[in-house]
Amino acid sequence: MGDSRPRVVVVGGGFAGFHALRHLERRLRPEAAELVLVSPTDYFLYTPLLPEVATGALEPRHIAVSLRQALPRTRHLLGHVTAMDIPGRTVTVDVADDAMQVTADRTVPWHRLVLTPGSVTRQFDIPGLAEHAHGVKTLTEALYLRDHLLTQLDRADALPPDSAEDAERKARLTVVAVGAGYTGTEVVAQLRWWTHSIAARWARIRPGDVRWLLIDIADTVLPELGKQLGDVAMGVLRHRGVEVRLGVTVSSVTDREVTLTDGTTVPARTLIWGAGVSANPLVATLGLPLAKGRLVVDEQLRVPGVEYVWAAGDAAAVPDLTKFPDGHGDRTGGEQPVTPPTAQHAQRQGAALARNVAASLGVGQARPYRHRDLGLVADLGGRDAVARPLNVSMSGLVATVTRGYHLTALPATSNRLRVAADWLLDAALPPQAVQLSEIRPGDALIAAAEGTEIYRREAGRRSLGT
Repeated sequence: MGDSRPRVVVVGGGFAGFHALRHLERRLRPEAAELVLVSPTDYFLYTPLLPEVATGALEPRHIAVSLRQALPRTRHLLGHVTAMDIPGRTVTVDVADDAMQVTADRTVPWHRLVLTPGSVTRQFDIPGLAEHAHGVKTLTEALYLRDHLLTQLDRADALPPDSAEDAERKARLTVVAVGAGYTGTEVVAQLRWWTHSIAARWARIRPGDVRWLLIDIADTVLPELGKQLGDVAMGVLRHRGVEVRLGVTVSSVTDREVTLTDGTTVPARTLIWGAGVSANPLVATLGLPLAKGRLVVDEQLRVPGVEYVWAAGDAAAVPDLTKFPDGHGDRTGGEQPVTPPTAQHAQRQGAALARNVAASLGVGQARPYRHRDLGLVADLGGRDAVARPLNVSMSGLVATVTRGYHLTALPATSNRLRVAADWLLDAALPPQAVQLSEIRPGDALIAAAEGTEIYRREAGRRSLGT
């Protein structure tokens, strides 16, 4: 006999989807609804700590929260949603075999649909970018980047300075990073701190030999935190020897050099790409209204004109009610402000989703989403950090409250304890510099690591009528 309960399908297990299901499990009795999550991984990834995975300060599994353990009442389908039939109320899921290769489509009916597929690293149509740039948005990318940097140190150490191969040596010791926002600045600051602390272990490399270049088309560092803290972060970076170049970006990339828009060519074997995020490509395939690439939703996170469909997180343009003078959305004209794509908003939108979806099932009452941003924190490695909690600017050692914030935000006690232990060990012991070489270079490219290739394959398949 089939399950007669209404089925709530959540697409995406990031901050919004994970917290939506967590609150749904608390709000709804088991007999009230069947909860289903479609996600390509079996864990919720706490992405703000990925830079510390790249430096080896944290073990990767310690920031990956088991979905089956954290969401015991939710049925998990491992795969990607590639299509949605709104009138028929079904989603198509591409499931994977043991080798993680897409093998078959599965049709999943739904009574309530929650779209929280999240975001991917934003790329541009720059020659060579897709083939040579590395993001830091997944565990695969963070782990590969660490091994890649160690490989460059090894190969540079094999080349004598001031020899015929000195140019190659310098290129291997040069890292170009694009994006001086929250992610890019944290990644560069922490990786530079790490490489500086381990470089002397190589016979022919001094810590100052590793060149770091951070570039951004914008005119400031960390614009999310304001000019004052941006200037503090700039000072930290420059004190560490990081070259910061603003008002410029990349025009082309090869495996040996990066060409900038001002005509400068930088010989380098490493390009880290952190130039923001864009909505998961899935949302562009659904035929639903978009605002700057994100799904349009109302104040209650409902997709207009589609019954029983909600969206939130980085993939949704959620109205920011705190930015209206009267605290209410004005639909009479003008461009309405939307919440930024941050983990803070996604987590709270997940809780709001759960409340409103539960209300549609007769439990509780729906309410508009409203949250005033509490500020951001940025860990710059070592004892340096900048933070703006509750609009109070903080920097230096006092801003290491960032770690306390992350511990409280991690949604599993076991993960909190493991991360705290990692930090204690990292403070007491020398940093590790061991290559595991477990990830193939092709698997670490942005499209492969972040799962966006599947949508290009689907588009090609549909164009061929298959």
